[in-house]
Amino acid sequence: MSEVRFPDARVHFGVFFQGVNHHTIWSHPSSGSQIDFETFRRVATTAERGLFDAFFLGEGLRLREQDGQLLDTDIAGRPDAITQLAALAGITDRIGLVATQNTTYNEPADLARRLSGLDVISGGRAGWNVVTTDNAWTGENFRRGGFLDHAHRYDRAAEFLGTAREIWDSWSDNAIASSRRDSSWLTTGSVRTVERETEHFRVSITPTLPRSAQGHPVIFQAGVSPQGRDFAAAHAEVIFSPFGTNFDPALDFADDIRARLVAAGRPADDIRILPDTQIVLAERESEVEEKKRWVLEQQITGATALSLAGQVWGRDLSHLDPDGPLPAEDAEQSVISGTRGTQRDGQDRGALVAQWRALAESRNLTLRQVAIETTARFGFAGTPGQVADELTRWVRHGASDGFNITPYLVPTGLDDIVDLLVPELQERGSYPAAYEGTTLREHLGLRPPLTRR
Repeated sequence: MSEVRFPDARVHFGVFFQGVNHHTIWSHPSSGSQIDFETFRRVATTAERGLFDAFFLGEGLRLREQDGQLLDTDIAGRPDAITQLAALAGITDRIGLVATQNTTYNEPADLARRLSGLDVISGGRAGWNVVTTDNAWTGENFRRGGFLDHAHRYDRAAEFLGTAREIWDSWSDNAIASSRRDSSWLTTGSVRTVERETEHFRVSITPTLPRSAQGHPVIFQAGVSPQGRDFAAAHAEVIFSPFGTNFDPALDFADDIRARLVAAGRPADDIRILPDTQIVLAERESEVEEKKRWVLEQQITGATALSLAGQVWGRDLSHLDPDGPLPAEDAEQSVISGTRGTQRDGQDRGALVAQWRALAESRNLTLRQVAIETTARFGFAGTPGQVADELTRWVRHGASDGFNITPYLVPTGLDDIVDLLVPELQERGSYPAAYEGTTLREHLGLRPPLTRR
């Protein structure tokens, strides 16, 4: 068993509003619209009531497709993140507001200004999840399909982020007059024009906004590949990961990130590690497995299971019985397209079919059961007390600093977490009793921005 390395650590929570996905149970009577502002308001204010650090919006620049058709089994709702978060800034007081924004299909002068605007009007609560999508399918939106080699996407992202930080640093700390008796509103020489030329950008801009109360938007990043982990160690302040279910892989990932931070010349605790997870709570232990199974079966319906299998086989399998056996025919001899997301992007269909068949044979599973076993996103299930004990173990043994929670129901999916789980964590001393600052950087216990130290 691993040691208790951080005996006083407390759990950080964020909520991940995904948008396009099949893990949100959109068909349930309590499920709300994925587009109406009321849904976003309800999720954000519930999370703030539960003292969450951040409300996090995913981004999709194009709806997912399969075999050239829109993936109509998935939820399709993704308003522009900065627009939505700016609206939420006006009805919340403390919770951080994190926008996923792409460095491949944006330009730094424009995006840095929009993120700075969100940061200023929210009083220093903005975050930026830096993503580096480079696929030609998304690029077709911008008449740029395939313009960026995969190997160069992090090079562009590093240049983009460096340019954004220079823009955010262009106003001095005392730029704005401190008194109405001063001769001018803006202190002479306090705003610097940014002139920057890199391989990917040539920028000349006099920025229009001062820094916010937290200095810069907090930089989030999801890097699992070696290149992604190095990028996070060099640039990020919060990192997401898919290791939100099993303790040992999560601990290995966290220790690797800490080692890379030290190698990059940063303190080992300079990044908050918040894996994506799902939490299912039941009031009685005897009800846990039944509720967990219900969630899985609602997330992966018969239609979704056939669609997932069709992606693997490269064929339309909608005529099959999802509760029957796997298809008898072989898969199409091609790799899987990235048009449905990244989970199987580029994988060999034949190898995946062999895995599905081996699993079905060894455990006597139906097509739908195999789809659940191979694609289900899970995390923690138990009574509030059981889950509180486990989350506390994770943060105090160093496997994470907290969790970015994806609710399986929107907008009601946080209610049990806030009403039942948070009090259990507070009783254990592993969750705050109140917000201890006003900015996202303060909520996360982060140091000043890298360029401001």
